[in-house]
Amino acid sequence: MGVRRKIALGEGETGRVACASATAFRGMDTVSGEVLNTAALGERVRWLTTLVESMAAGVIGGHWSRAELDLLASGVGPSGERLPSNAWMALRTLGWTATVPEGLYVPDRVRRVAEEQAGRVLRSAEWRAELVDAVLTTWSVGGDPMKRTDEEWAALREACPQGTAVPASVFRSRTRQVLRFLTGYRRLPVGLCELEAAPGGGHQVVLAAADKQLATLVRCEDEPARYAVLTVRLPARPDPRTRSDWCPVRIRFRLPPTIDATAALHAPTLRLRAGRLRLDVAHTTGVPKTLRSGHGRAVAFDYGLNTLLTGGTLTLTGGIQSAVLTDGQPVFLRMDGVLAKADRLRVHAEHLWAKAAHLECLLDGQRALGRCPDPPTVAKLAVLRTEHAWVSRRRERLNGQIAKAAARFMVDHARATGASVIYLEDLRDMESRGKGRTLNTRLSGSVRGQIVADARHQAARHGIAVVIVPARGTSKYCPRCLTAFRHHAAPDNTRPGWKWATCPHPDCGYSADRDVAAWQRIGARGLQHQHLTVLDRTTGTYLLRRTVQELDRPVRHPKPTHPDPPFSDPQDPCADRTKAGPTRNRPVPRQRRRVPAPPATPVSTGPGGKRPAGRQPQSPTHRIRRRRGRQAPHTMSTPNRHQPTGARLGAGFHLHTHATPLKGPRRIRDSFPTGPNTHPHPGKPKLI
Repeated sequence: MGVRRKIALGEGETGRVACASATAFRGMDTVSGEVLNTAALGERVRWLTTLVESMAAGVIGGHWSRAELDLLASGVGPSGERLPSNAWMALRTLGWTATVPEGLYVPDRVRRVAEEQAGRVLRSAEWRAELVDAVLTTWSVGGDPMKRTDEEWAALREACPQGTAVPASVFRSRTRQVLRFLTGYRRLPVGLCELEAAPGGGHQVVLAAADKQLATLVRCEDEPARYAVLTVRLPARPDPRTRSDWCPVRIRFRLPPTIDATAALHAPTLRLRAGRLRLDVAHTTGVPKTLRSGHGRAVAFDYGLNTLLTGGTLTLTGGIQSAVLTDGQPVFLRMDGVLAKADRLRVHAEHLWAKAAHLECLLDGQRALGRCPDPPTVAKLAVLRTEHAWVSRRRERLNGQIAKAAARFMVDHARATGASVIYLEDLRDMESRGKGRTLNTRLSGSVRGQIVADARHQAARHGIAVVIVPARGTSKYCPRCLTAFRHHAAPDNTRPGWKWATCPHPDCGYSADRDVAAWQRIGARGLQHQHLTVLDRTTGTYLLRRTVQELDRPVRHPKPTHPDPPFSDPQDPCADRTKAGPTRNRPVPRQRRRVPAPPATPVSTGPGGKRPAGRQPQSPTHRIRRRRGRQAPHTMSTPNRHQPTGARLGAGFHLHTHATPLKGPRRIRDSFPTGPNTHPHPGKPKLI
């Protein structure tokens, strides 16, 4: 069964391109008939990856200059002709071809793959070069570049193409990079090509640039929904000399469950991970189109620290004087323990990095004195680097799980309430200051950007738009009357703080959690400014780049209308006995034992003494787990009554993840279609 490159789209549908990873464990050499196990297959792919990477690195290093980057990014060749959209064709038009190592035979399709990878790297470097040029052009000699004024920020954004859409954190990171160069060389760099070394070609093989002579991908005839077969020409030796050294290898692998049976498959990307062959399979499916405007119901969410997401549902009424209504019932996603674990991993990684940097300085000092580096120190440095890499991978996986769980939480609530849009605040520029080193780092190092990317990816499957709303003023003003809040520590604590907000207006008096008030302002701003929504072509995300103060209106909280209770007959044994008033005072008996009676003896005739109140204490039926040592101050212990069945059975990914159940006209049991060939969300954590 062949692979379809395109799919048939119905009315109101669009193509959604996604990527899923699969693992191949064995292959078969179609020439010799040899069955390649995991190690042999990984070795052949490693030979191909090394050849492609070396040729791509040669092209990148030979054309790593500002003039050549501008030439490639302009899209016009030296003779005035338009450059092709494919990177490898554009490089060949300019004459920037890959060079085959001397004495080796490499097919032209493999050279094409190397040129494609090099062209993508060179094209992506143009954006970074423009950022660096804008920072260097507006560099302040006398002042502190990390503390720019409003005028300097305006000049910086004007000097950068599309600077208004670039987060301030990106400019700050480039400024720190220039400062490090200035400290080391006592001068400013000329541009990106001097500030950064030429990047490598990437440890991968992009088969999308090849044709059927190098690789073909088809679905299995017996089980087309579950398995696919990739036939690719791989070198039979690390230094192929002739054409016969490139043999077709047939690789049968299981398709990821997230790929539908009707999806159109595309050529995968090959890479090695822990000695195993990984295939990044791109596929296209038909999904409903997302709307830029015209939304009547929305869900909005506000980011927090321990309570990662706080949100709710809002509805826009029709008519000339439209209003935003909400029931005021928030939903929460609390990840106290997960975020604390991520913070502990960050501290551990920083500690390992500091120790490795100290040992590196010691070894550099020994080399400067002409001494041989101490072997135990070299071995210890290697161990520290390996452990740091392991902790970094653990942090990456945990952050990925947090982002996927948060995105799934938002999309499920949007579907359950029938909302067509999700509004999130724009916190790309957030760098917390003034709250202490630990809290500043935790606030600035969260995974908000990854949450937005995952939410946009999951919401597109159901035709739900994700719109980024400016965050300025969302936590400052009351959602009911737009009066400036007074923030304090808690409802019963007037000490200045940031957690609780109270409206000082005498006719309003609204009091709520800061995040609860913020999501109402975010949703109202998004619904009232939806005609100003624009599409960012670089990221494919809907944005609200400007707001109009006259359009900001209070959020109305209509009183719920409860239906009349059904008539109940007092004689009916199933009558409603709901308590409707205070309990009447019951007479207290005159004689009450004030002290325990004496215990029973062989002489006494009574039953003996009884306890004045309560029951006889029983020994615990289960062993109480006690924690040893002292916990960090920001961790949260799990109460004994908390028994998450999912996590205990291995389905959950942490004990300290708590999500509000779905509320709405319909409850979503699963966000993904179920069937014999599908899976709800493989590899994604389950909320507990």
